[in-house]
Amino acid sequence: MPPSLPAKFPRAVPFIIGNEVAERFSYYGMRAILPTFLVAHFFNPGHSAALTAGAEARANDFVHSFAALGYALPVVGALLADWVLGKYRVILYLSLFYCLGHALLAAYTDNLAGFRAGLVVIAIGMGGIKSSVTANLGDQFDQTNAHLLPKAYGWFQLAIDAGAAVSTALIPELYAYAGAAWAFGVPGLLMGAAALTFWLGRRHYVRVPPTGLLAGLRHTLGPGESRAALRRVGAIFLFIPVLWALYNQSESEWVLQAAHLDRHLWPGGYAPLPEQLQILGIVFGIGLNPLLTYRIYPALARRGIRATPLRRMGVGMVLVALAMCIIAGVQHGLDAGASPSVWWQVMAYFVVAGGTLMVAVTGLEYAYTHAPPALKSLTTSLWLLTIAGGNYFLALMNASIARGGFFARFQGAGYYWFFVGLMAVNFILFVLVAARLPQKTYVGAVPLPLEPLAE
Repeated sequence: MPPSLPAKFPRAVPFIIGNEVAERFSYYGMRAILPTFLVAHFFNPGHSAALTAGAEARANDFVHSFAALGYALPVVGALLADWVLGKYRVILYLSLFYCLGHALLAAYTDNLAGFRAGLVVIAIGMGGIKSSVTANLGDQFDQTNAHLLPKAYGWFQLAIDAGAAVSTALIPELYAYAGAAWAFGVPGLLMGAAALTFWLGRRHYVRVPPTGLLAGLRHTLGPGESRAALRRVGAIFLFIPVLWALYNQSESEWVLQAAHLDRHLWPGGYAPLPEQLQILGIVFGIGLNPLLTYRIYPALARRGIRATPLRRMGVGMVLVALAMCIIAGVQHGLDAGASPSVWWQVMAYFVVAGGTLMVAVTGLEYAYTHAPPALKSLTTSLWLLTIAGGNYFLALMNASIARGGFFARFQGAGYYWFFVGLMAVNFILFVLVAARLPQKTYVGAVPLPLEPLAE
């Protein structure tokens, strides 16, 4: 990089990062208490031991169905942003709709139909803006400061972790001491702050105009480079839903498992709420993110070992599978009537945080840099669609367990070992495909050199 090139972040970046912190507070604050709230208020309010397994499976189905919808809708939001309205208007308008969803949750904590409607509205708002927010960050860069883009996405991930960590620590306490209405209402206030922060940065954004509906269809469906880029991105992303199927259990199944553990951090000492244990993965992520970006990857590069996307994603998959092995061992103890220590979950959260970071940050960057300008929101939404796929599979599996269907045979520790085996197969196929797939990266309108992903 020539020394004459500037090394400053664009002025719009602080507004984008601030918006993401507040929006993730709102989402994760609500999500932190959702599984236990559904069990306690709707599916097993009498706390009957005989109904526990079925109620927890129904709650997991509910949570993962909501997440699947929220992470599937970014495709629609991306098409609106890229082809019709532009990213700025999509983000601003749907952020206001997002606020309405939080208001419905707070108003209908005793009415399942109303509460479900609130979740649907949140899924539309969150899903509609998600890919555009991520792509909008990349739009602020050009070839003069493109070398800062990986660090910008690292800060973006840190913003996600910071907002999620604070809300995961505070909202369960608010739920325990002030009730569900306050616990779901406060995240709504933070979503309002997110919309305001984004609006305040309106004069600083680089706004990529929409291509128009017909031009967008030609770029996406017609022959040529755009179609080839979608194939290359899609070939990699086909293997990511399995990772999310494992990771997303740390926000639902692991929370319900924690309710049965010995949660004392030392003998007779402090015992965190089951919902609060989710903060471990977030806090570990905050620490590991800069360690990976600024220390481990550069140190490997100095030794001639390139931390390419293939290597980051592959190692990340292995680590997430290792975390699931730990959880399966914990469940073996519970199945045998023991009361395992919460420290086993602490270890699992540490491992899953490192593994998921190696895939998540890489995936966000990959989705943006491997698409031509007209498709950047769309390819980012495809990344988010992998999260929807993982959640949708979990929803189907838990619905099957709740009604005694095919997947009912995978209960207790067997449930978690099933996912370890699934990831093993997925990893092998990922390596076979990705090692043979070239990649072409883009910054702005100019493609960078084609190189094999496996190097």
